[in-house]
Amino acid sequence: MDDPARADVSADAPAPGDAAPESAASRAQTDRVASERARDRALVETALGGELDAFNRLVELHQDYLFGVTVRVVGDREAAADAVQEAFLSAYRNLSRFRGDSFRSWLTRIALNAATDVLRGRKRRPVDPYPEWEDDSWQPPTDESEGPEQTAIARSRSRTIAAALGQITEDQRAAIVLYDVEGYDYHEIADMTGVSLGTVKSRIHRGRLALRDLLADQMEHLRG
Repeated sequence: MDDPARADVSADAPAPGDAAPESAASRAQTDRVASERARDRALVETALGGELDAFNRLVELHQDYLFGVTVRVVGDREAAADAVQEAFLSAYRNLSRFRGDSFRSWLTRIALNAATDVLRGRKRRPVDPYPEWEDDSWQPPTDESEGPEQTAIARSRSRTIAAALGQITEDQRAAIVLYDVEGYDYHEIADMTGVSLGTVKSRIHRGRLALRDLLADQMEHLRG
């Protein structure tokens, strides 16, 4: 499926480590991630030294990603925006406590916790977990070889996946978004969500089963 429809509805998808030997593309991806993490750690150190511009740069680098993840998990744009703002404020106040390898993962954990707090204080209402579809000025990234028909199909698939994600439990949705869409591994998700490794695996498994049932009559469309 096309991203963000990477949420594999099969409960039998291979776990990390079961894949074929690392390809050149995978190595390039690994190198890119390592470079970005090193960049973030350097910015954190600079910010801790009193340079506010360094922290502002971290905000610029991660705010779109953080909102995208949070809004898909909580299904509420206002709650997600509030959570992202609170996450950056909390991160700035507690920057000296950052000890991890991935600043992005650390931010994600803070934002998910903040989003939970925000949602507790407001009445939930149905919203589109992919708000970008409501903005006519926004167009999903496509390969240059793709025409209008392929673009429309991709958008339709994403809408279908989004609707199904909105019907499973919030904890299952968070696990699936973090694992299947964002590419975090089980250990990282356990750390971000504050639950055991077994719970993460269970949430992904149960969420995929639920998605498979919800999308059963749409599989031909999704695979097409």
